[in-house]
Amino acid sequence: MSARDAAGGAAAAGPRVVIVGAGIVGCALADELTARGWTDVTVLEQGPLPAPGGSTSHAPGLVFRTSPSRTLTAFARYTVEKFGSLDVDGVPCFDPVGGLELATTPARLADLHRRAGLAASWGVHGEVVSAARCKELWPLIDESAVLGGFHTPDDGLARALPAARAQLARAEGRGARFLERHTVTGIERAGGRVTGVVTDRGVFPADHVVSAAGFWGPVIGRMAGVDVPLQPLAHQYARTEPLPGLAGATAEASRPILRFQDRDLYFREHTDRLGIGSYAHRPLPVDPFAVPGYDEARAGGLRMPSSLPFTEEDWAPSWEDCRRLMPALRGSAIEEGFNGVFSFTPDGMPLLGEARTLRGFWLAEAVWVTHSAGAARAVAEWMVDGRPELDVHECDLTRFEDAQRSPAYVRDRGAQQFVEVYDVLHPLQPMEQPRPLRVSPFHARQQELGAYFLEGGGWERPHWYEANAPLAADLDLPGRDAWSALHWSPVAAAEARMTRERVALYDMTPLRRLEVTGPGALGFLHGMTTNNLRKKPGAVTYTLLLDRTGGIRSDLTVARLGPDRFQVGANSPADLDWLVRHAPDGVTVRDITSGTCCVGVWGPLARALVQPLTRDDFSHEGFGYFRAKETYVGHVPVTALRLSYVGELGWELYTSADLGLRLWDTLWEAGAEHGVIAAGRSAFNSLRLEKGYRAWGVDMTDEHDPYEAGVGFAVRLDKGDFVGREALRLRGAPRRRLTPLLLDDPGAVVLGKEPVYVDGVPAGYVTSAAYGYTVGRCVAYAWLPVLAAGTGVSVEYFGEKVGATVADEPLFDPTMSRIRC
Repeated sequence: MSARDAAGGAAAAGPRVVIVGAGIVGCALADELTARGWTDVTVLEQGPLPAPGGSTSHAPGLVFRTSPSRTLTAFARYTVEKFGSLDVDGVPCFDPVGGLELATTPARLADLHRRAGLAASWGVHGEVVSAARCKELWPLIDESAVLGGFHTPDDGLARALPAARAQLARAEGRGARFLERHTVTGIERAGGRVTGVVTDRGVFPADHVVSAAGFWGPVIGRMAGVDVPLQPLAHQYARTEPLPGLAGATAEASRPILRFQDRDLYFREHTDRLGIGSYAHRPLPVDPFAVPGYDEARAGGLRMPSSLPFTEEDWAPSWEDCRRLMPALRGSAIEEGFNGVFSFTPDGMPLLGEARTLRGFWLAEAVWVTHSAGAARAVAEWMVDGRPELDVHECDLTRFEDAQRSPAYVRDRGAQQFVEVYDVLHPLQPMEQPRPLRVSPFHARQQELGAYFLEGGGWERPHWYEANAPLAADLDLPGRDAWSALHWSPVAAAEARMTRERVALYDMTPLRRLEVTGPGALGFLHGMTTNNLRKKPGAVTYTLLLDRTGGIRSDLTVARLGPDRFQVGANSPADLDWLVRHAPDGVTVRDITSGTCCVGVWGPLARALVQPLTRDDFSHEGFGYFRAKETYVGHVPVTALRLSYVGELGWELYTSADLGLRLWDTLWEAGAEHGVIAAGRSAFNSLRLEKGYRAWGVDMTDEHDPYEAGVGFAVRLDKGDFVGREALRLRGAPRRRLTPLLLDDPGAVVLGKEPVYVDGVPAGYVTSAAYGYTVGRCVAYAWLPVLAAGTGVSVEYFGEKVGATVADEPLFDPTMSRIRC
């Protein structure tokens, strides 16, 4: 009987799911799916089970949960929780020996205090400890070389292969089947959907196919016609000879897993030996299409496909660093080593979700053992329930722009992610290459003005302009610590002041723009979003995209430019995917960002600048707030939206990319008599926080509903049905809120993700923060329990508690008189 006949012959619950890859992720996903009642699950593995030869088969198993990403921390917490409940033959799948990160430089010690703050924000127990305590925890280290450490007692070692076996057994017990020695050779598809998986041993029909193939992900993706932006790289791992300092050890490990990040090293015990991993060497990219199968690898002298020969020349500097940290290693040697292959993405995050171009084809790729159970649970929830409980937008495979999917980009950024695994990274620190990639039509003018560029989504984004430095000369600003002063300049304060006092030009080109057209466009958008869009052409509406549970998928600005034509200001490629996925026949959704550009003209003199350049009436009576006009500014046709995300009078002016430079020059020349300046995103962020404007993906996500996020004004429950309406109607009073805070000390600054303490107990975390130059305090928004204005709290910044007070919002111009004038 063929595999196709066998797959179709048995009745089982749920749709037919084929998972490609029986490593830790594939096994975890099969377990999570079958636990939710989807039991028609087939897992195909090209190698032998239970050790198929991918990354899982050699993973060192270190689980450090704390990450700047709340999502990755949550994934790791679930991995610890789940693996801690599993065992194989009486041996637990997780050993909670703890974790210890060492600091040998002042910069690293400061960063460990920051990491302790992240841990508190995300609910992980940890503390910064002295060098003496580090020595107690790890007697082999040279205490004199260490300044301190970050100890997380509940971290530890995951036994990857036993954990995979345990989850495999549970999934099999519910009806899943695991087939070894099945090499996938093709993905069948029809009508834009996946229909089956072709192997060298038969065809397996499928309603859903999940690629959990690890570093082979791009190979499986190509079979499906789906880009998988993943770069495999080799990473060195070695084991020492038996060490006298570990003699007599009977347990696999008893000391915390250890990171020596200042030298890109980590350590774990293997009974009386040490295992040592290094990220200090040059990037060693691996072509996933050239990695041999299991049998071919063995025939070529490799233990497994993912274990490449050890390159001694790359190891030598790291071995010297090891021996300096641990003098006991000076008389020892490396017994064995290999270069293990792992997956890296351009931003270091996993690739999860359903492909836009092939429905039913899912990715669960670039997931390390640390995050495996959590990522698998998220994908299973996504498949079965339609959405994960946890916000996973950082991992959504649709997050990358087309410009970020080229093989060269993926290779370069993947290699940089490898280099930076253990680096101290500022939250604003941009990647170095390839830059510049995407530039607005104004880029040449921005360079002439001395723009300081950071990067996001491939776009070069000015954060301030050195040409404005003379305007900052007379400002009396509090001093900044070295960390908050990185990627900041007092020029931003001058640009914010000029926006409040005169007029400034902001490059808003990187903001995503969609065009929605067709006879059913109004009904479609009206039913997809929360606000009332049934307004006459010329209206602009702020509205929300929700999921069916009422969580905020995105916030949109919808301009009705004609009866059946809309311009939609959106946030990410996922918004395009969501709308395209739901659009009915006759409605077209198109991304127009790359072919257009935008200048924000904001400030009390904005009308004085723009009105002489157009024949249309730009008075408040002739062009009201949240209105749109298609007109001309000088020689340039523009779509003008009267919006302001900085809290001042002004417009967003859109035109085609070929006319963008002419638009900028027209505005610049006309603005000279009004003292116009160019202003950057540093000032923009400060001004928008003073007005309390939210940033989706930072301040609010699909874990939050509109009322607790403070955007309930954009919801019209009485307008008729829309996605998420029923869930909102049934929700009770919010138990948490996105809360505005003012730091009490005028000189204090926080940057985001710091823990917030209420009555001395961690109660939430900061989302966005920036110094409010108009209000003279740092403004921070935080998710907290419902608190009354005036309540005192504290924010932990590098181990120090900074006082803050819950404020009423908006902090600036609560009557909106400056915008509506």
